Amino acid sequence: MATARKGKIEETPGYCKAEDLANLFALTGQWINQLTRDGVLKKRDTPAGKRYNVVESTRAYVQYLRDKAAGRGEKGIPEPKELEKFEAEVRIKKAKAQIAELEAQELQGIMHRSEDVAALTEDLLYTIRDSLMALPGRLAVDVAGTTTAAEAAEVIKREVYLVMKDLSSYTYDPEKYAERVRERMDWQAEHEGVDDDE
Repeated sequence: MATARKGKIEETPGYCKAEDLANLFALTGQWINQLTRDGVLKKRDTPAGKRYNVVESTRAYVQYLRDKAAGRGEKGIPEPKELEKFEAEVRIKKAKAQIAELEAQELQGIMHRSEDVAALTEDLLYTIRDSLMALPGRLAVDVAGTTTAAEAAEVIKREVYLVMKDLSSYTYDPEKYAERVRERMDWQAEHEGVDDDE
């Protein structure tokens, strides 16, 4: 407790002024004031006025330095760079989870890659092209044996209907698609292994 000596109030033991704390921490008085405004350090009422408790302030400053070293700012709030790193890690993990989910759907035949759909569509187009290219050879003799345009039209119509009936039986083969997926994944795994070895 402070005692008066010739009208002057003495400092309370264990408490000090900002400049004394700055000297203890090897900081400037301005930095001590900033730490006080930020809530890291706290002034206490003493008979000599507002002062810093040395033990409490030292502990608070050490905790502040630990938080800074761990990438956390005042009051344990992460620093902007630490937040960016954390958010980037979250985005990467989400992307990996989405890729894994899409690959699982692809293997189950629920989802198809555009290049595989294009390849299967191309197979269908080749089937149509082959059927149309075969028409002249199939029709030549029959049309030549007709005497009127109406008879020729009927022969052509009958053959076109046969081609359309054949094409209508063309169906999507999930096993063929699954085979394409497995081949692509095996190829990717082989090439990823080659890249890792280099």
